[in-house]
Amino acid sequence: MAKQNVAEQFVDILVRAGVRRLYGVVGDSLNPVVDAVRRNAAIDWVHVRHEETAAFAAGAEAQITGKLAACAGSCGPGNLHLINGLYDAHRSMAPVLALASQIPSSEIGLGYFQETHPDRLFQECSHYSELISSPKQMPRLLQTAIQNAVGRSGVSVVSLPGDIAAEPAPDKPLETALVTTRPTVRPGDAEIDQLVRMIDAADKVTLFCGSGTAGAHAEVMEFAAKVKSPVGHALRGKEWIQYDNPYDVGMSGLLGYGAAYEATHECDLLILLGTDFPYNAFLPDDVQIAQVDVRPERLGRRSKLDLAVWGDTRETLRCLIPRVQEKTNRRFLDKMLKKHADALEGVVKAYTRKVEKHVPIHPEYVASVLDEMADEDAVFTVDTGMCNVWAARYITPNGRRRVIGSFSHGSMANALPMAIGAQFTDRERQVVSMSGDGGFSMLMGDFLTLVQYDLPVKVVLFNNSSLGMVELEMLVAGLPSHGTANKNPDFAAVARACGAYGVRVEKPKDLAGALKSAFKHKGPALVDVVTDPNALSIPPKISAEMVTGFALSASKIVLDGGVGRMLQMARSNLRNMPRP
Repeated sequence: MAKQNVAEQFVDILVRAGVRRLYGVVGDSLNPVVDAVRRNAAIDWVHVRHEETAAFAAGAEAQITGKLAACAGSCGPGNLHLINGLYDAHRSMAPVLALASQIPSSEIGLGYFQETHPDRLFQECSHYSELISSPKQMPRLLQTAIQNAVGRSGVSVVSLPGDIAAEPAPDKPLETALVTTRPTVRPGDAEIDQLVRMIDAADKVTLFCGSGTAGAHAEVMEFAAKVKSPVGHALRGKEWIQYDNPYDVGMSGLLGYGAAYEATHECDLLILLGTDFPYNAFLPDDVQIAQVDVRPERLGRRSKLDLAVWGDTRETLRCLIPRVQEKTNRRFLDKMLKKHADALEGVVKAYTRKVEKHVPIHPEYVASVLDEMADEDAVFTVDTGMCNVWAARYITPNGRRRVIGSFSHGSMANALPMAIGAQFTDRERQVVSMSGDGGFSMLMGDFLTLVQYDLPVKVVLFNNSSLGMVELEMLVAGLPSHGTANKNPDFAAVARACGAYGVRVEKPKDLAGALKSAFKHKGPALVDVVTDPNALSIPPKISAEMVTGFALSASKIVLDGGVGRMLQMARSNLRNMPRP
């Protein structure tokens, strides 16, 4: 049997860790690893057109599967392109292993062609970033990197010079068991005891939930029922907590709606569950706050806490539910549910009249029709900017759908690359990229990746020929919009030229048919929808601080323009209120 080289050993360890794809762009220092992938039937090389796409795709795959995913870039400029997608994966707590190949080891530090120092460059967007300088280092160093990525939920970066990758591997490498899943974390008894006392003493309790409530929906609902608590959420908590929720009072933040803001400010005790919600101006400073988070470094960094609880949301609630006293007074909960329904009644009016005849098409109408027509288990990947607004307000969660985006890092151009990673996990599952024309055109080259691999991603392009969110920021700040206009092609024609299905929609009456045809198409498809650049209704009271600083009352008045099926949910919750 031929002796393994370091690259082959590297790939074998990735396979043992459950990695099934390596996204990247081939080149020089990376070639030994790519060749090792070619000869290993258990893993595939996914050739993208830009390394930034590789990192976004790996991050999306990790978020969809909950398992380790991987990407790679060649030396210097190649691996530098990974950095934006890795920042996003790291801030999204997605376990990703990035291979940053390096120049010949004998030339490091001498200003060689394409020289950078990736082991230093990636430190801020990773839990672990190290250089392999000897074949004997590789097995243990890679295993350590994998365990950091999986165990701490984030990015690890391994820098590997091409010459070392091609060297013979050690005869008997140390093969330790790899960490491939994360444990649950139970809080200490003292913190549970104190939190129980605080809950029992409070007349009005509100829960505010983030992505850390994933897998804890049943426990959150049981706890809310026992303490008669309204339940609000951050954007990343929407998909996990809003569905089947009779205590829902909406979302807080710049894109917020409903009564979440009031519920968090008018309670006696606010419990933050698994959220690193960054906009502290939306959080109260005059109520008691307890925060539960599995990452201790996040406790108290957004607001002053009365109690910090280090633990997994699900385990913490399982400890609390049998111990807290059941509350009998629903007045606060019912008041917030009514405020929530009233608030939603108020914002739907602007886009409920004759929207099916409005040209250019209202983007809210597009999102609403998309929500109705998409599969019940669809994965939506969402571009940053105005597409965040439409997804937050119109895509209805149900416990089976997924909605992912650059919600913590806030990068443009994330939706299409994320759709690539999501679709590779399951070719039969519907994946919809909600792309803005600005974001799509930024990494449009990787539409060719969909065609090359015949990935059946459906790109729904909200084409308003502008950078809409940036234009709003300028207008609110009292500045004339400048540098925000895009001169776009017929994107549907571009899609067809690439070998995909493409259709352009300029009239509302054609939208449903176009989406239906695209969804029925077996391969990649793009629906280029010409939307109204002036669709935003900008309230007269909004200040520059409310957009640029995400300040106090923006959740109540910014971006007024509809909330889709959430109004139906709110009305249903009101109907189900117990009557005296």
